[in-house]
Amino acid sequence: MKKTWITIGVVALIVIILYSITIGAYNSMVEKDEAVSGAWSQVENVYQRRADLIPNLVETVKGYAAHEKEVLTGVVEARSKATSVNIDPSNLNAESIKKFQAAQEGISSALSRLMVVVERYPDLKANQNFLQLQAQLEGTENRITVERQKFNDTAKEYNTYIRKFPKNIIAGMFGFEKRAYFEAEIGAEKAPQVKF
Repeated sequence: MKKTWITIGVVALIVIILYSITIGAYNSMVEKDEAVSGAWSQVENVYQRRADLIPNLVETVKGYAAHEKEVLTGVVEARSKATSVNIDPSNLNAESIKKFQAAQEGISSALSRLMVVVERYPDLKANQNFLQLQAQLEGTENRITVERQKFNDTAKEYNTYIRKFPKNIIAGMFGFEKRAYFEAEIGAEKAPQVKF
């Protein structure tokens, strides 16, 4: 009889320990998953900031370079496309991030063309409103880089956590899946060539 109670006690202790480990791991996975979603929201926030600066930039340039309508229209259209791509943080996979990134690259390309046009207008380059908008845009581009890095770091921490044993078993049981990263643009590994 005494052995039976000892056996029951040992089994109960093992069950309690396993239950505690599972609950602790599950709660940590939820926290890390939410951190990835929060980091993604911050990425979207800085991209939205860039999109919000564009109409003011276009209006400022329009006053000086009205006949550059094609470039200005391209910037507005790229902004429209980029702001129409929304991704649910719970569905962050490589495909959805690439889709988001492609839309944002459209804005970057259009802004680059706009800055080339600006070079033709010395008065515009000296305009105080334009200079302020350009500084804000540059600052926003830096914020985008920082937030993308924070997102990648947070996703890496989460991915590492759910892939370690025995947490990978718990992650599989509860449906926690690996999150995708922002990746460098195609061709970014090649240095640009400067010719004079």
